[in-house]
Amino acid sequence: MRRSPLVGPGSELPAQTTINTGSGAVTTLRLICDPALIVDPPAVIAAIEADCADLDPAGQRAAAVAILRDVQKQGRSTIAEAFAKAPFDARGMTRAYTYLTDTLVRSTMHVATQLLHPKPNPTEGERLSVIGVGGYGRGEMAPFSDVDLLFLIPYKATAWSESVIESMLYILWDLKLKVGHATRSIADCVRLGTEDYTIQTALLEQRFIIGDTGLAADLHDTLARELFSAKGRAFIEAKLEERDNRHLKQGERYVVEPNVKEGKGGLRDLHSLFWIAKFIYEVENIADLVDKGVFRPDEFETFRAAEEFLWAVRGHLHLLTGRATEQLTFDMQVQVAQALGYNDTAGRRAVEVFMQAYFRHATAVGDLTRIFLTGLEAIHLKAEPLLERIFRRRPRIRKGYEVVHNRISVTDEAEFLSDKLNLLRIFEEALRTGMLIHPDAMRLIKANLNLIDDSMRHEPEARRIFHDLLLKHGNPERALRRMNELGVLSAFIPEFEPIVAMMQFNMYHSYTVDEHTIQCIANLARIERGELEEELPIASSILQRGVNRKVLYIALLLHDIGKGRPEDHSILGAKIVRKVAPRLGLKPDEVDTVEWLVRYHLLMSDMAQKRDIADPRTVRDFAKAVRTVKRLELLCVLTVCDIRGVGPNTWNNWKAVLIRGLYNQTERALETGLEDLNRANRGAEAKKTLREALKDWPRKALQTETGRHYDPYWQGLHITAHVAFAELLRDIGEDVVRIDLHPDDDRDATRACFVMPDHPGIFSRLAGALALVGANVVDARSYTTKDGYVTDAFWIQDADGNAYEAARLPRLREVIEKTLRGEVVAREALKSRDKVKKREKAFRVPTHITFDNEGSEIYTIIEVDTRDRPGLLYDLARTLADSNVYIANAVIATYGEQVVDTFYVKDMFGLKYYSESKQRTLEKRLRQAITEGVERAQA
Repeated sequence: MRRSPLVGPGSELPAQTTINTGSGAVTTLRLICDPALIVDPPAVIAAIEADCADLDPAGQRAAAVAILRDVQKQGRSTIAEAFAKAPFDARGMTRAYTYLTDTLVRSTMHVATQLLHPKPNPTEGERLSVIGVGGYGRGEMAPFSDVDLLFLIPYKATAWSESVIESMLYILWDLKLKVGHATRSIADCVRLGTEDYTIQTALLEQRFIIGDTGLAADLHDTLARELFSAKGRAFIEAKLEERDNRHLKQGERYVVEPNVKEGKGGLRDLHSLFWIAKFIYEVENIADLVDKGVFRPDEFETFRAAEEFLWAVRGHLHLLTGRATEQLTFDMQVQVAQALGYNDTAGRRAVEVFMQAYFRHATAVGDLTRIFLTGLEAIHLKAEPLLERIFRRRPRIRKGYEVVHNRISVTDEAEFLSDKLNLLRIFEEALRTGMLIHPDAMRLIKANLNLIDDSMRHEPEARRIFHDLLLKHGNPERALRRMNELGVLSAFIPEFEPIVAMMQFNMYHSYTVDEHTIQCIANLARIERGELEEELPIASSILQRGVNRKVLYIALLLHDIGKGRPEDHSILGAKIVRKVAPRLGLKPDEVDTVEWLVRYHLLMSDMAQKRDIADPRTVRDFAKAVRTVKRLELLCVLTVCDIRGVGPNTWNNWKAVLIRGLYNQTERALETGLEDLNRANRGAEAKKTLREALKDWPRKALQTETGRHYDPYWQGLHITAHVAFAELLRDIGEDVVRIDLHPDDDRDATRACFVMPDHPGIFSRLAGALALVGANVVDARSYTTKDGYVTDAFWIQDADGNAYEAARLPRLREVIEKTLRGEVVAREALKSRDKVKKREKAFRVPTHITFDNEGSEIYTIIEVDTRDRPGLLYDLARTLADSNVYIANAVIATYGEQVVDTFYVKDMFGLKYYSESKQRTLEKRLRQAITEGVERAQA
C-alpha cells in the first residue's frame, strides 16, 4: 500500500510526542500509536507550500483545505484503527486526537499568516497567539469534540489580526470542525473570567498552541496572579451548583440510558474535581492530589480507572455514531459493548456485563467526589449545607462518634476498628439520629470491609443490628443505599454482590437490580408509614392488621438475588434464601415462608396481568397455589412493592384494579371455600345487580336482556359494562353497528364497547381499527348473544398509558367506523405505522407460544410472549380468525418492549384445542405472522 507523503515512516519506538502546556513549556506524552503514523507536521507544511506556490489567495485556501482534509481523514482513520485494537486505551486516544487537531490548527495558522496575509515585521500590537481552552486546552479530545480556541491579542484587534483570525476560522470550518472561539486581550480575559465562572473554568485549562510565545506566557502569569490567586470559595460553590443543576437535569446515577459526559457519575463530575483541584491545590494532574494527602493511592487508582473507562466509552460512542454523541441509548450500548470486547456470558448479554461495569465506575466517581469535597470542608473552602447552617440542633450522639460538619464521624479510628460490629453500628446510629455519615468515616469503612467476615455474619448482635436497620427506624432504604454504595451490604450478604449495579437490558426496568431492590423496600416503608393509604388501600390495610414484617422485608431484599444466571431467577433465588435466611437469624418457619415468597414472587403479578381473573379457574388455581390467607397477604404486599419498584411510572390504576380484584376474590375463596367461585353463583349475582341498575326498564325488556347472554358474559364483565351493553342492544336492528366509548377512570383506560351482528373475524377487525388510531389495547372481551350479536369490549390507552381525553373520542369513533365499513383496510394502513424505533432495535425478545388446557374450564389459553409493536394484536387476532379460531377474550400485559398476549379460545365446534397437531399448526401460523410483522416493521 502506498503511504501518504503527509505521514512519516513510523517506528517501533514508544508512541510519544511533545505537547505544549499552559505556560508554553513542553511535555512528552504517549499516544495510542506512533505519532508519525498519524501525521507528519513538517511534511504537511511542505506540501501546502508546494501546492500553493503559484496560486491566488482563493486558490491557496482551497488547496490548503484539500491537503488538510486528507491529513485529517488519514489521521482519524489511523487513530480509529489503533483504538479498535486497544479499545480501553482512552488516554492514548484522547491525546492522539489532540495531537492531530494541534497539527491542523498550526497548519491553518501557517496558511493564514505566511500565505494569505503575510506580514514579515508585525508591530507590537499585531502579535497574535492561539490558545486552546476547555477540553482541547486540557489535551483531552474525543473523536468529535469541540475545538475551543482563544485568539489572544495584546490590545485591540488590528485589521491584520482580524483577517488572520477570519481566514483561520473559515479553513477550520471547511474541515467540518466545530470551533468555539473568542478574540480577547489579557485584560479582557481577567475581566470576563472574574464575571463569569464558565469563562474562568475554560481559562483554567488554557494551553499554548501556536503564535507569540511571550504573549501566551504573559497570559499564564497574569491569570495565575490576578484570577486564580484567590482562595476560591466562590469558584467552588459555583462549580458545585453547576454540578447539582446538571444532575437534576440528567437524573439519577442509575438512569438506564446515561449521558456519559453530563450524567451523574460521568466525565463532567471528574472534570469538576479536576478544575477545583487545579484552582485550590495548584496541581496539573490529579495524581498530585495523593502527595497533597487528598486521595489515598488506591483512591487515585479508582479515579484513573473510572476516567479511562468513561473516556473509552465516549470515544467509541463518537466513532460509532460519526458525531459528538454523549447519550448511551439502548442501541448504542450494544455497539459500544461490542467495540470494547465484551462477550455474552451464561445468563447475561455482553451489553449487561458492560453496563454493570459502567454503573460501578459511576458509583466510584460519586465516592471520590464525596472524599474530595470533605477535604475542602476541612480547609474551610466548602460551605456547609444551608439547612444545616440554619438548624443547629444536634441530637445526642453515642460514645465513639463525633459530629463533624453536622455529620457523624468516628472519634478514634483504631478503637472503632477494634470491634468489627461498628461497621454496622454506625449505620444504625445514622438512622437513629437522622444524620448523614461523614465521608471520612465512609472511607474508613470502605478500606476495612475485610473485617466483615463469616464469623461476624453469624454473630447474634450483627443480626440484631441488621434487623433493626430494616424494621426499627422507618427509613431502611437510606441505610441500605449507603451500605450498598460502600460495599457493606455485599460484604454482609456476599450473595448480594453479583446484582450490584447489574443492569437488565430492557425497557421495562428503570433501575439496576440492586437499586430496584432498594426502591421496593422504600415503597414498603412508605406503605407502613401510611403515606400511600389512598393509593394502595389493600396493601395498607394488610400492614395495619399486622404481618410478619421481618419475613416481608427479608423476602423483598432477596427476591431478585438470583438474577444474572442461566437458571430461572425465582428458582435460584429460593435456593439462595435457604443459605442466607438462616444466617440472618430467621426461624425455620420464617425461612420456609421467605423461600416460598421468593420462589413465587411473580405469581400474583402474572396471574393478574396475564390471565383472565374473571374466570373462576384462574382464582381457583391461584388460591390452591397460595393455600393460606397469611401467604396471600404477604405475596400481595410484595407484589405491589415489586411492581412499584420497577420504575416511576410502572404502577397504574389498571394494575391496581387487577391486583385488587385477584386479592379480593382469592381471600373470599380461601375463607369461604372454593365452591363460591362457580359460574352459576357469579351469573346470578350479576343479573341481580343489573336488574337493580335498570329498575326503570320495562319488565319484558329486562327479561330479554338477562336471557340473551351465555354464562361467561355475566362473570367476565363489571356491572358498568353490563349496563352499557344493555343500552346498546336495546331495540337494535339488523346490520346496525353501535359503539360506546367511555373513560374508565378507575383503570386509567377508555372502555370501548361494540355491538353488531356476529360474523367471523370481527375481533381482528376491531383490533386493527384500534391499532390504526394508535390505541394500546390492555384488555379485551368478546361474547356472542343467543340472538346472534357480538358484544365486544376493549380497554384502551393512549401512547402515554392514559385514558383518552373526551375531546379525542369523536375522532376515535370516526376511524373505527370507517374501518368497520371497509373504507380503510387495516392491514394496508398499518404498514407505514408498524415500525420499531431505532433505539429499540437492539433488544432481543425471543418468541414463546404455549397452550394451556388446564387454566380455564371451557377455553384453551394461548399465551404469546414476544416483542411488542403497534400492529401485533391485530396480526395475531387475524391469524387466529383465518384459522377458524373463536377468541372469547384477550388479556394483554406489556413489559417495556416485551408483550404477553393471552387469548382464551375455542375451535369452530366450541371445543378446546387438545390435539397436539392442531396446536403445532396454530403455533406455526402465529410465529409466521410475528416474523412477517417484524420484517415489515424493520423494513
